[in-house]
Amino acid sequence: MAIKLKPLDDYVVVKPVEEEETSEGGIVLPDTAKEKPQKGEVLAVGPGKLLANGDRKPPAVKAGDMVLFGKWGGNDIKIEGEELKILKESDILAKFD
Repeated sequence: MAIKLKPLDDYVVVKPVEEEETSEGGIVLPDTAKEKPQKGEVLAVGPGKLLANGDRKPPAVKAGDMVLFGKWGGNDIKIEGEELKILKESDILAKFD
Protein backbone atom coordinates (compact mmCIF):
# COMPACT_ATOMS: atom_id res chain seq x y z
CA MET A 1 0.00 0.00 0.00
CA ALA A 2 1.43 3.36 -1.00
CA ILE A 3 0.50 6.18 1.36
CA LYS A 4 0.80 9.91 0.87
CA LEU A 5 2.33 10.46 4.29
CA LYS A 6 6.00 11.18 4.92
CA PRO A 7 7.05 10.90 8.56
CA LEU A 8 9.60 13.38 9.88
CA ASP A 9 12.86 12.71 11.74
CA ASP A 10 12.80 9.33 13.50
CA TYR A 11 9.07 8.65 13.13
CA VAL A 12 7.73 5.50 11.48
CA VAL A 13 4.26 4.76 10.03
CA VAL A 14 3.12 1.20 10.82
CA LYS A 15 0.01 -0.72 9.75
CA PRO A 16 -0.94 -2.96 12.70
CA VAL A 17 -1.58 -6.59 11.77
CA GLU A 18 -4.70 -8.08 13.31
CA GLU A 19 -4.27 -11.73 14.20
CA GLU A 20 -7.29 -13.93 14.83
CA GLU A 21 -7.30 -14.82 18.48
CA THR A 22 -8.65 -18.06 19.83
CA SER A 23 -8.99 -18.94 23.51
CA GLU A 24 -7.38 -22.07 24.93
CA GLY A 25 -10.78 -23.78 24.62
CA GLY A 26 -10.93 -23.05 20.87
CA ILE A 27 -13.39 -20.14 21.02
CA VAL A 28 -12.69 -17.32 18.55
CA LEU A 29 -12.63 -14.07 20.52
CA PRO A 30 -14.73 -11.10 19.32
CA ASP A 31 -13.05 -7.76 18.54
CA THR A 32 -14.10 -6.31 21.91
CA ALA A 33 -12.21 -9.02 23.79
CA LYS A 34 -9.02 -8.87 21.72
CA GLU A 35 -5.88 -7.13 22.85
CA LYS A 36 -4.43 -4.30 20.79
CA PRO A 37 -2.11 -5.59 18.06
CA GLN A 38 1.60 -5.31 18.74
CA LYS A 39 2.85 -6.49 15.36
CA GLY A 40 2.76 -4.50 12.16
CA GLU A 41 4.20 -3.71 8.76
CA VAL A 42 6.31 -0.58 8.28
CA LEU A 43 4.77 1.56 5.53
CA ALA A 44 6.97 4.68 5.70
CA VAL A 45 10.08 5.80 7.55
CA GLY A 46 11.42 9.29 8.26
CA PRO A 47 14.97 10.32 7.30
CA GLY A 48 16.35 9.49 10.76
CA LYS A 49 17.04 11.17 14.06
CA LEU A 50 18.77 14.55 13.82
CA LEU A 51 21.92 14.46 15.96
CA ALA A 52 23.41 17.43 17.84
CA ASN A 53 26.21 17.78 15.25
CA GLY A 54 23.65 18.15 12.42
CA ASP A 55 24.08 14.64 11.01
CA ARG A 56 21.24 12.16 10.81
CA LYS A 57 21.29 8.69 12.33
CA PRO A 58 19.95 6.34 9.63
CA PRO A 59 16.81 4.42 10.63
CA ALA A 60 17.16 0.73 11.56
CA VAL A 61 13.89 -0.21 9.81
CA LYS A 62 12.63 0.26 6.26
CA ALA A 63 9.28 0.07 4.48
CA GLY A 64 8.10 -3.54 4.26
CA ASP A 65 9.71 -4.67 7.54
CA MET A 66 7.52 -6.52 10.06
CA VAL A 67 8.05 -5.11 13.55
CA LEU A 68 6.95 -5.60 17.14
CA PHE A 69 6.00 -2.47 19.08
CA GLY A 70 4.75 -1.59 22.55
CA LYS A 71 1.04 -2.18 23.18
CA TRP A 72 0.29 1.45 24.02
CA GLY A 73 3.07 3.15 22.03
CA GLY A 74 2.60 5.70 19.30
CA ASN A 75 -0.43 7.56 18.02
CA ASP A 76 -3.39 5.93 16.26
CA ILE A 77 -4.47 7.65 13.04
CA LYS A 78 -6.83 6.90 10.18
CA ILE A 79 -5.71 7.71 6.62
CA GLU A 80 -7.80 6.82 3.57
CA GLY A 81 -9.85 4.39 5.70
CA GLU A 82 -6.77 2.57 7.02
CA GLU A 83 -6.04 2.31 10.75
CA LEU A 84 -2.34 3.20 11.16
CA LYS A 85 0.13 4.03 13.92
CA ILE A 86 2.82 6.68 13.98
CA LEU A 87 5.64 5.63 16.30
CA LYS A 88 9.04 6.97 17.19
CA GLU A 89 11.65 4.49 16.02
CA SER A 90 12.60 3.97 19.67
CA ASP A 91 9.04 2.61 20.33
CA ILE A 92 9.81 -0.33 18.04
CA LEU A 93 10.98 -3.25 20.16
CA ALA A 94 12.10 -5.75 17.52
CA LYS A 95 12.17 -6.53 13.81
CA PHE A 96 11.14 -9.92 12.38
CA ASP A 97 13.51 -11.64 9.92
